[in-house]
Amino acid sequence: MESEYTKERALGLLSAEGDALEDLYRHADMVRRNHMGEEVFIRGIVEFSNICLNDCLYCGIRASNRDVARYAIPPEEIVDIAHAMKGSEQTTVVLQSGETPGMADDKLGSVIRRIKGETGLAVTVSVGNRPYETYRFWKECGMDRYLLRFETSDRALFARLRPGSSLDERLRCLGHLKDLGVQTGSGFMIGLPGERPEVLADNIILCRSLDLDMIGIGPFIPHPGTPLRGTKNAYHDDPEMFFKALAVLRVFNPDAHIPATTAFDAVFPGSGRDLALKRGANVFMPNNTPVRYKKEYLLYPGKPSVDESPEECTEAAVARIESLGRIIGKGPGHSFKKRPGRGL
Repeated sequence: MESEYTKERALGLLSAEGDALEDLYRHADMVRRNHMGEEVFIRGIVEFSNICLNDCLYCGIRASNRDVARYAIPPEEIVDIAHAMKGSEQTTVVLQSGETPGMADDKLGSVIRRIKGETGLAVTVSVGNRPYETYRFWKECGMDRYLLRFETSDRALFARLRPGSSLDERLRCLGHLKDLGVQTGSGFMIGLPGERPEVLADNIILCRSLDLDMIGIGPFIPHPGTPLRGTKNAYHDDPEMFFKALAVLRVFNPDAHIPATTAFDAVFPGSGRDLALKRGANVFMPNNTPVRYKKEYLLYPGKPSVDESPEECTEAAVARIESLGRIIGKGPGHSFKKRPGRGL
């Protein structure tokens, strides 16, 4: 019943301590198991460009950061990376870049078409706000999914942290994707400056109201080359809140794919993503970007695996998943909401 998914309940769960907190984690893991099974799907990220026109106050590849060596991986090399992923337990390639509306959108369509035709991998794209017609073109090229995080449900906070952009525009793009029948992902950062638990609860409620296929969240970690350098996470004195948010997100979104994002390892080195998988997550996303590029795609400090090859990242992901007694997901791992008989 929808009456179970209220802001008041979310706030109550986010305040859990002691035995109640352990109960929350057990419940979130049970919900994940009952609705998503024991499979963990491995989706390889390719950060194909760090060129970005946005000037977000926390992001390392913001347009004003002159200390970043900008790059764009040639299309042929992107396709080669996708070929290398095939047969390595990865069934999805995630094409991610900075936001550059209108710049080479046609070339990206060609890359999507080639990857689908030559490898059969599922394709997720994450490159920011685009017009409806661009999303439709990419879908026609074979794009299966799109990830566009709203970052915060607080309109004033969104506008302050992302100059020149608005939450309403972000939500409008998410609506376009859903109208097109694209498997749609979004999510938020946990602990933005000025964020209160009430906003965190609103973020979780917004994810449910959007009826998302995928939801990615992670701790706010400002890059030292940005205006917010040195700013503490709103929950720096209570880092357990990061996992509470993940667990409540799973409880409120039983059928959504939820990744154990790399930011959890940045805050809890070596164990963050493992704990995320125990508390509601069911997707792992190793970095397939070649080392010579990935060192220039630092959205935040402490990003893990920047010196590891794509092969090493994938092997480590498989080992971590199997060490938890979980099963490597087979097939494309499409949204449960999009499977036959469940409608669009």
